[in-house]
Amino acid sequence: MTQKDPTPPPQVPFKRGKVKDVYDIGNDQLLFVFTDRVSAYDVVLPSTIPKKGEALCKMAAFWFDYLKTPHHMVRLKDPQRMIVRKLKMIPVECVVRGYLYGSLYERFTKHEIFLPSVEPVLAAKLPEPIFDPTTKSEKKDEPITVEQIEDEGWLDAEQIAALKERTVSIYKTILDRADSAGFILADLKLEFGFDEEENIILADSVGPDEFRLWPKESYAPGKVQESYDKQPIRDWLSKVGYKKNLDQARKQGMTVPRPPDIPEDLISETSRRYIIAYERLTGLKL
Repeated sequence: MTQKDPTPPPQVPFKRGKVKDVYDIGNDQLLFVFTDRVSAYDVVLPSTIPKKGEALCKMAAFWFDYLKTPHHMVRLKDPQRMIVRKLKMIPVECVVRGYLYGSLYERFTKHEIFLPSVEPVLAAKLPEPIFDPTTKSEKKDEPITVEQIEDEGWLDAEQIAALKERTVSIYKTILDRADSAGFILADLKLEFGFDEEENIILADSVGPDEFRLWPKESYAPGKVQESYDKQPIRDWLSKVGYKKNLDQARKQGMTVPRPPDIPEDLISETSRRYIIAYERLTGLKL
């Protein structure tokens, strides 16, 4: 049961993210509002996905409880709003990849990254999950090495090692849960921050906007995978040519082109997949 908070949030968000609005409500606490907005390739799309915000909010709460690792959630306020502790956020997206897919596949086939004992087969399972961090940006996240993280002064070597171990451990825990629910967890993106004692704390959110989820029954290497997250929208944007135009605009330093409206049937199907992902992973009804 959610607890009621009589204090309304400020009218203007402390931060408006791609899909989440953040309000500072005092007492070193923030209010997260999980919206139905959807982003792809670091661009917020003009269409919204019904029930997406509720699925993400409730799934984040589920994982914060399930993972048994220090996190910043205080409580759920209602189906789309969560109160969290304010942290000093680490400016790194902690990505773990278990399969050769997405940007990792693109970088590997362009010889921008070396992966020993890995064949260039789309969606192939990697011998071991790899830690593949990126920068955090409102425009476009970029790969970054652990050496660069240390050089920037964001973390020292001991903190980076601890963060890597924590991220991979969480990935494996969710991977096992997903497997029992009939899914493959292809990759996972996590965020962390420091509390007042400089402890590293799991933060932000954990859900289909932070991972790729494939049904086991349809998985086969060498092809585009069926996905229970926002991947169908990414695939559609590539099919209609938007991703190509976006990449060209970014390369040339031009204004990002306006994304197209998502077709109604794709909106409905994406909403359905978010709901199915939540219900199968958590064992709860949305």
